[in-house]
Amino acid sequence: MSALDARFLRGALGNCIIGREIVVLEETTSTNDSVLQRSTSRTPEGLVVFAEHQTAGRGQRDNRWESAPEKGLWLSILLRPKIDIAESARLSSWAIRTVAETIAREFGLAARVKPPNDVYIGGKKVAGVLVEMRAQKNAPHLAIVGIGINVNHRPEDFSEELRARAASLSILLDRSAKGRIRRGEEINREAFAVALLRELDRTYRELFFCSASHSR
Repeated sequence: MSALDARFLRGALGNCIIGREIVVLEETTSTNDSVLQRSTSRTPEGLVVFAEHQTAGRGQRDNRWESAPEKGLWLSILLRPKIDIAESARLSSWAIRTVAETIAREFGLAARVKPPNDVYIGGKKVAGVLVEMRAQKNAPHLAIVGIGINVNHRPEDFSEELRARAASLSILLDRSAKGRIRRGEEINREAFAVALLRELDRTYRELFFCSASHSR
């Protein structure tokens, strides 16, 4: 296992909105909490916070999200889309669809979205999204898009409660004839993170970003 490198990730992304600033934490309660704590009225959108381990990661309906250290991608993104808080489902739909499509393209796995905010492969959950929005006075509302992806977990990295319904990309690649890595080989998390952030940035620009009304 190797830790994520914020400088490498930032350099690999080049000119972008999502990923214009990247922070990698060894541990935090949840990346959504960390982004919120770092956000002020002057913080530009695009900040991304990764954590190698979350002590209180969460999903929808306050469900606990397990995040084994240095095994997955746990990240949150600060955005300022010009949409109403009531439209937050648009962000969830965009994010989870992009995660599923990136997994399918990068690894040849049949990833599908299970509405409203999960990715499943062969009946096993591999990823989820949690969007939280905050109203802002005289400014676009603040949105935090949290993403969790099980990448290099082995079965023993999941609690007994989750083993029956959760899996990681590496486990599923081991079982798939389409696997693009050798059995037992770890996925390069940094390469996958770069591919995901690039796709999130591209699709966010297409769906939510208006260059005439955002400052860079």
